[in-house]
Amino acid sequence: MPVSAAQFQRCLDSQELPAVVLIASNEPLLRLEAADAFRAAARKQGFAEREVFDVDGASFDWSRVSQSAHAMSLFASRRIIELRLPSGRPSKDGEAFIQSFCAQPTPDVLLLIVADEWSKKHEKPWSTAVDQQGMFLLLWPLKAQEMAGWLGRRLRAHGLHATDEAIAQLVERVEGNLLAAAQEIDKLVLLQPGGMMDETQMASLVADSARFDVFSMTEAAIQSDPARALRILASLRAEGQLVPALLSWPTLQIQALLSIAEADERGGNVSQAMKNARIWDSKVEEFKRALRRGDRAHYQALLVQCAHIERIGKGREAGDPWQEMERLLVALAQGRNARRLLRSA
Repeated sequence: MPVSAAQFQRCLDSQELPAVVLIASNEPLLRLEAADAFRAAARKQGFAEREVFDVDGASFDWSRVSQSAHAMSLFASRRIIELRLPSGRPSKDGEAFIQSFCAQPTPDVLLLIVADEWSKKHEKPWSTAVDQQGMFLLLWPLKAQEMAGWLGRRLRAHGLHATDEAIAQLVERVEGNLLAAAQEIDKLVLLQPGGMMDETQMASLVADSARFDVFSMTEAAIQSDPARALRILASLRAEGQLVPALLSWPTLQIQALLSIAEADERGGNVSQAMKNARIWDSKVEEFKRALRRGDRAHYQALLVQCAHIERIGKGREAGDPWQEMERLLVALAQGRNARRLLRSA
C-alpha cells in the first residue's frame, strides 16, 4: 500500500533508496516538492546524472527508456531515470518496462515515476509491482478543512507565526491553491522578519490589488479580460520570468475547464464536475461563464496549445513562446471565436 509522507521522508533519510519510486498526486505542489526531495536525497547518495522522459501519449517510444536504463553511463556515475506521466497511465509497453525493471533493477540506476493524475482506475499491475518492490507515495489534494493546518505548519517551517484569524485570511486569499499559498509564504518570509502576524497585518501583506503574477494572469483570462491578462504577461516578462515557469497554472485551469466541459457534453452533473475539479465556490460563476464561451473542443485545442508552448520552451519546436502564450491567453479569454489564433485550429 502507498506510504505516508512521513514514511517517505524517513526512507529518504535512510542509507539506501529503493530502486523504483512512484510519486502520484493531482496536486502540483505536493508532487513537485516530493519529487524534489527524492532527487536531493539521491544526489547525496551519488546519483549525479538524471535523464528525464516526458511520456506524451500512446505513441511514446518506450524502447528509448529501456535502452537508457540498461546503458552504461558515459561518466560511470549513478543515475536517475525520471518518467513523467501527465495522465498517470503508461501504455502497455510502458507497463511491461516498469514491471520488468521492478523485477530486475539495473545496478546504480534509480527509476523515478511522477504521475500527475491518480485515482482507483490507475491501480494496475505495474503500480502494484512498484508498491511491492519499491516505494509508492500517493498524495491526495488537501480538503478545504485541512488548509488552515497545512498553512500554519508551512508558516512555522519558514520561521513565521500567525494568529488563527490571520491564517484564515490567508486561506481565503489562496482559495485552495497550494502553489499560490507557497508563493505567498515565500513573500511573507521577506516582508515579515519575525513576530506574530495578526489578521490586519496578514491582509496588508497579501493584498494583491497591484500584484502581477501567474495566478491573476490566468484569472483575468478566465474572467474574459484579455487586455489585463496580456498586461500581466508583459509585466512578468519584464521581470525576467521564463514562459515554462508560467505555463503550469494556466494548463491546470484549462484541464479543469475541459473536464467540466466533457461532463456537460455528456449530460452529466456540472456542479459535481466542478467539485471534482476542486473549483471553489467563489469561482463557480466565472467558470460557468467560461464554459458558455468555449466547449470541449475549444479546451482541447487550448491544451494542445499549452503542449506546443512547452515544446518551444524546451527547444523541441521552433517559435516564439511569448507570442504563443499571448495567443493562448486571448483564446482562453475570448472563447471559441478566437480559436483561429491557435496552432491546432
